[in-house]
Amino acid sequence: MDQYDIIIVGGGAAGFFTAINAAENKPGQKILILERGKDVLNKVKISGGGRCNVTHAEFIPAELVKRYPRGEKELRGPFHNFMTGDTIEWFEKRGVELKIEEDGRMFPVTDNSQTIIDCFQKECKNLNIEVKTGQSMKSFSQQEDQWIITTNTQQFKADKLMLATGSNPKIWSLLEKMGHSIVNAVPSLFTFNIKDKRIKDLAGVATEAEVKVNGEQLESSGPLLITHWGMSGPAILKLSAWGARELSALNYNFKIRINWLPGSDVNISLEELKAIKRSYPKQQLSTRSQFELPKRLWQSIVTAAKIPSDLKWADLNKEQLLSLAEELSAASYKVEGKSTFKEEFVTAGGIDLKEVDFRTFESKNFPKLYFAGEILNIDAITGGFNFQNAWTGGYLAAKAMS
Repeated sequence: MDQYDIIIVGGGAAGFFTAINAAENKPGQKILILERGKDVLNKVKISGGGRCNVTHAEFIPAELVKRYPRGEKELRGPFHNFMTGDTIEWFEKRGVELKIEEDGRMFPVTDNSQTIIDCFQKECKNLNIEVKTGQSMKSFSQQEDQWIITTNTQQFKADKLMLATGSNPKIWSLLEKMGHSIVNAVPSLFTFNIKDKRIKDLAGVATEAEVKVNGEQLESSGPLLITHWGMSGPAILKLSAWGARELSALNYNFKIRINWLPGSDVNISLEELKAIKRSYPKQQLSTRSQFELPKRLWQSIVTAAKIPSDLKWADLNKEQLLSLAEELSAASYKVEGKSTFKEEFVTAGGIDLKEVDFRTFESKNFPKLYFAGEILNIDAITGGFNFQNAWTGGYLAAKAMS
């Protein structure tokens, strides 16, 4: 049976980051990464549309934690020890320069996720970290201060064990049998399926909006993108992350209310429409878009308010004005199902955070067992935050293990 100082199960972002930092902290350690698939770093490869959204340009821990629907309280301490600035410096030291985009997301300047993968693999080679693929873990147990790991092909022995297996139900099940509490997983970061004639021909239209889920204390705002299947964009994705459990309980069938004029309400919209009526009495409603809304969306809203497209502003009656104000600031849409956001499948759920020491990311139930990444009940909104959780957890666990 091969003996190692550290074995890391999971050849993804958190696993590689932990291995590299552990090897640098204490040279000469024998470190092994076990990956069940035939390739490593698959999620890194497809993240950010193949560009790898490494982190987000938010440099204040108290602000950064607000991007985590689950894990906000627990990550506050860890982020004071390793966060965005440290991530940027870590990659730059290894020849990978990052850039900040307008929305705060950070990518390698090459715009290619392969840059990150090459960096990790080069570091592993230089530090003599072993990587074995096609290794599906069947069981693990602690015997006389050692971890015995059994895969589909062989057995390994390690002083310390790190699980960085992401949202893997099989590993959660093994942990549960050992006595760890697992919060059941539900999807997070998904788009809404909506069949509605008001948006049927508007795929590709994007604008700022406020979205609320009827009957739930859930609301969000930001850019909203109309798609062939319904709605997406940051406003929808944030709502899906914060409401992951509530929306799962509703079986992804619920109503949302959309305000296409953020910051206003029906009464404010009504007053603004009256002012437009006074200013442009002879203009046809559909000729010119109002409120800087995309023209196709404006025309669709006018039609939805049952107003003839050739009607002039002067001819609008009270009922039509109110109907238009309601379509602008309180339009109701029925959501019937969800779709995965690109290939970036994220779940809410995992190891109960009460059972983890967040100074070291070590299990409180089993000494010398560590976790990092999405195996924990931590998840974030889109924008590089899930990777930052992986880097922070991996870095602090590596420090503790070494």
